[in-house]
Amino acid sequence: MQLLLGLAGCWVPAAPSAGTYLCSSSPVNGEFLWSSSVRSIHHSSVYMFLSQCLYLCLSFFFRESESAVCAPVKRMSQEMLLEVAHGQASPCSLTFGQYACAQSAWLQALPDDFLVSLYTCLSPKPASAVDPEYSVLFFSKYDAKKLIAALTMFSQRFSHVPLSLEWNMIFINGLWEKMLEVPDVDSPPVLSQWIHEGLQPFLVEPKVFACLRAKNLSCETFQMIVAALNGIYANLPVEEQRNLYAGIKHYLIQDESNQKCYSAAVPGLNSTAWFGNYLGSFLEHATVGDLQLFGDEATLQRFTRDPVNIQMISNLTLLRETALYYTSLLTSGPGFPLSSLPDRLVCYLSPSAVSNLSRDDALSLAQRITKSCPLNLTHRGITRERAPSSLTTEELQVASALVRKFEHFPPEILRGLGQAAVGLSISSIENSIRDEDLEASIPALGKVRGWSAEQSSAIINKLLRSGYQIPDGQSLAKLGSLVAGLNSSTLRSLSSEVILEAVKLPEFAEQMLPLPSALKMAFVEKLSSSVHHPADLVKYIPDALASYIPKSLLVFGEEKPNIQDLNSKTWTREQAAMFFSDIMKTEPDFSSLSQSVLQGFTCAAANEVEEERFQELAKVMKKKNVKLGEDQLNCLVKMVTLHGIPKDLDSYPKDLLLFLSPSDYAATGSCRQFFANIGEANLDLLQRESSQRKQLLLEALACLRIPGTQVTEEDAEVLGRLVCDLSGEYITSSGGNLLKQLSKCDSFLPEQEEAIRSIISSGNTMFGPPAAWSAFTLNELNGLIPVLDHSILQQIPKNALTVWLKNFARDSALSREELATVVEELRPTRHKRADGCPAGKQITEIVLEDDLMPLNYTPGELRACLKNVSLENHLSQMLTYAFSVEQLAVLKEHLDETYPDGYPESLLYKLGSLISFVTPEDVSKWNIYSADTLAALLVNEPSDDQASVIIKRYIDLGNPLNVTALNAIGTRYVCLLNETELKMIDSNSLKLASLNLSACSERTKEILYAKAKSAFSDQQRSPAYYQLIEPYLGGAPAADLKALSKDNVNMNISTFMKLRRDSLMSLTPLEVEGLLGMHLGDLSKWQTTSPIREWVQRQKQSELDKLHVGLTGGTQEGYINLVTPKFQSPSSASLGTVAMTFHLLPALLTSFLMMWVFS
Repeated sequence: MQLLLGLAGCWVPAAPSAGTYLCSSSPVNGEFLWSSSVRSIHHSSVYMFLSQCLYLCLSFFFRESESAVCAPVKRMSQEMLLEVAHGQASPCSLTFGQYACAQSAWLQALPDDFLVSLYTCLSPKPASAVDPEYSVLFFSKYDAKKLIAALTMFSQRFSHVPLSLEWNMIFINGLWEKMLEVPDVDSPPVLSQWIHEGLQPFLVEPKVFACLRAKNLSCETFQMIVAALNGIYANLPVEEQRNLYAGIKHYLIQDESNQKCYSAAVPGLNSTAWFGNYLGSFLEHATVGDLQLFGDEATLQRFTRDPVNIQMISNLTLLRETALYYTSLLTSGPGFPLSSLPDRLVCYLSPSAVSNLSRDDALSLAQRITKSCPLNLTHRGITRERAPSSLTTEELQVASALVRKFEHFPPEILRGLGQAAVGLSISSIENSIRDEDLEASIPALGKVRGWSAEQSSAIINKLLRSGYQIPDGQSLAKLGSLVAGLNSSTLRSLSSEVILEAVKLPEFAEQMLPLPSALKMAFVEKLSSSVHHPADLVKYIPDALASYIPKSLLVFGEEKPNIQDLNSKTWTREQAAMFFSDIMKTEPDFSSLSQSVLQGFTCAAANEVEEERFQELAKVMKKKNVKLGEDQLNCLVKMVTLHGIPKDLDSYPKDLLLFLSPSDYAATGSCRQFFANIGEANLDLLQRESSQRKQLLLEALACLRIPGTQVTEEDAEVLGRLVCDLSGEYITSSGGNLLKQLSKCDSFLPEQEEAIRSIISSGNTMFGPPAAWSAFTLNELNGLIPVLDHSILQQIPKNALTVWLKNFARDSALSREELATVVEELRPTRHKRADGCPAGKQITEIVLEDDLMPLNYTPGELRACLKNVSLENHLSQMLTYAFSVEQLAVLKEHLDETYPDGYPESLLYKLGSLISFVTPEDVSKWNIYSADTLAALLVNEPSDDQASVIIKRYIDLGNPLNVTALNAIGTRYVCLLNETELKMIDSNSLKLASLNLSACSERTKEILYAKAKSAFSDQQRSPAYYQLIEPYLGGAPAADLKALSKDNVNMNISTFMKLRRDSLMSLTPLEVEGLLGMHLGDLSKWQTTSPIREWVQRQKQSELDKLHVGLTGGTQEGYINLVTPKFQSPSSASLGTVAMTFHLLPALLTSFLMMWVFS
């Protein structure tokens, strides 16, 4: 029997009977007809597909007589079948062949749930060559009505459970044959019943549609199948929608013509309602690349303008890039009025589509945009979360184009523009709106989302200059989204009562999310001073500000906040830890707690809960998808496994498995299932080069039985994030199988990068050679773009790179610097010296608003064209563009020429990526008069040297190191402060700041610990004290640690290892036990690592043994532990001291030898 399987169907020799099979096609001159889609796949990929898809198309059988098929089958009696039917024998006791060869009348006695049982028996076993024939025979004997009832039960059981691909194809082979025998199956109601109630679980496998295609299914019948599937679309999970769409697409791209089921010259195939007929709601999953496979641009434009398609599109949510393309097709040709554009698509207009509108039409369109593109509009297909206020470049350009239709802006025009007012330029705000008109338009302007920092500041400053007052909360709330234009000093000048009144208004509270951090902290500062108790602060603070509340203000004492108030806010892990213990004691139902509250889990709190309640808590964390840190998970795994490994580990957080082994999981599931869960866990909790992570990878490779270094695509999916740890040899040997998974990795080792480049350069992947890539290929592999070198980037079509930059780059996770590398490839390699600005390259406001601006200017042209151009009002936006280093240097040069005596303070807020070009001489000219300005500069992450200069300039100008300044300096730069600067810090400021001193010198830690101890002294008797003081414990003296050891603090091992060395060495084993609590066992894991190794050596082994954690290396009884003295260098110790030390050394050695002899 010959068999050739592929995406386009099966090779079938001429059969002696006329039986119709699901996957059949005809050979031409003995050769298989491959579709264009198959020919586009590299031969190695086809080979791989063939080897993996044995028995899939199932059309290789001669239709033999039943007697011939059943001849080798062991006979059975009716009684045997009835025993199965009545539940007296297992369905697995008979073979598929025995059921297929039974008499038809006997099969009618089987219960309606029999198909479920039969599939459960068969699916674990590999199929035989004759099983597809049994399927046809078995289902042919079923009564159609009884079969529908059986399939309905099967569908209910397996509607959302993936079927075995092999048995899926075998079952549907027989079911399809049976369906074709049903009277009136071509009528929509009958076909719909079969699709809805029977075949849906089978059709979610895209390869089924390859078989439909090979069967030469008519377009008319396929259209009815799509209509039936469309009827259940809304009830399907997204993954099944995608799978069905993949199958539909598979069918539609089979022909060389590129336009399956459409021909303008053929009646019945000339309907331009093609999208509605053949895709329906599944169009939601189509990419632009898919649309371009369905037809050429002229044909697609006819499709988009069909009334049926327009009506359907009005109710769909397309992928963002597809919506942009669809809208472009609709509006780019002549004769399409924008008034006919569906409301959903007005959000995706291009600037060119609105360029020729009249003022009235522009105002009318602006009102539709305001109505149809609300703040919570979601763009499907975006891979990274954007701020709710963030607008795309196209949206901003369309708004600017609409605004440019007007010269003056009275209140009625500003109200009419609505959301499009975001297109107002700074010059229009300052020169084209009268003061009284601006104040009258505040309610409308306050509803606009997406104001830039420059725009909102310009509006607010103009309002305040004209005498606008904020006497109460209503006046402040009326500003709406414009509140971002307030500076912190203005906000601090308002009374606390005004701010409290404003944030109680829900519509104003929503405006807090896009505010800059410094302004959020100022709001929290004012709100905290307006309430009498922390519980009230929790009650009234908007969710967007909750994460900015200092930990010290979340110590509640006797008056606890309402649990609903806590649940409704988004907390950081450290904040939630402050009140987690209180909640554990008072909340009976853990499932009522929010994900944000549950992430505050602490060992100390868990230690006070009964085991059964703790298991319940851990399982709730899994259901709520709570993300925990490494120390939390270390504690969690100890608690969960305290009395043995649970047999239901799948009920616990997946990240827990990172700290277990496949053998621990054996009672729950297979090792394959274990590593599939590991692949979805947060692997970053384990350090990249840690032995624990390396061991997981080795065990995963062994479990999957991967021979040599070649990993299949299926195994790569199981490995998930572990793929990121595979060596370059694995990447090279596996061809393109790993690329999709590798594109999700955060970073690579040099050898991995080299292997990735080698594979991509070869072109032997499913993506083809770089020269054939599209913008959509780049989007799929965007995580690998930083790895691509010049030789690869120059092969990618320039148009593909440009389209990707325009439509996808904004939503990728790539940094501005990484995007600049792509931009470099698109600019001419040889830069001509520009004597002046070239014609057509003058820099206008339209140019400044275009994020593709870096593509259009060489550094020389940029320098020439920037003359007499003011950048201040556009700088923040421009510095998000992918400028190269050379172009950024030109921008910095231009600012230096514009402001030779130093930048004004207002410009310091906008320096962004230019900060790396700043010199100490530049900083010496700056007037950094506020902590907000300091924060704005340091948020750009300057180098340590630059940051030191900036902080020094701030202090030298007489500014205090207050809370805002300390939070601005933060963990990254606090270690740069010298002793004099550290002593300037007020303890009360430290109380409200959030710092981590782990990387600082011991002296810095000592100074700040003393200040922190003073700041939190009022909480020393509170359980929350440890949470507050913990970041500063690296500077704690031994006496304070000894006191803490009596408070059941459950210090984690990472904090313990960062304690002051002399303090740690003076602790007794009993005191260490008191400090570590549940984490005591971690000592044995780290006993060979400093400083634990040295601490162990100083202790008596008998005392260490009392800890019962396996510590070795302590001093034996009768011995002394001679610790090598650490001498001061001559530069820091007197010669007399050094001489005295050496003088005493012989006496010490003599004492040691005498004790050794006597012992």
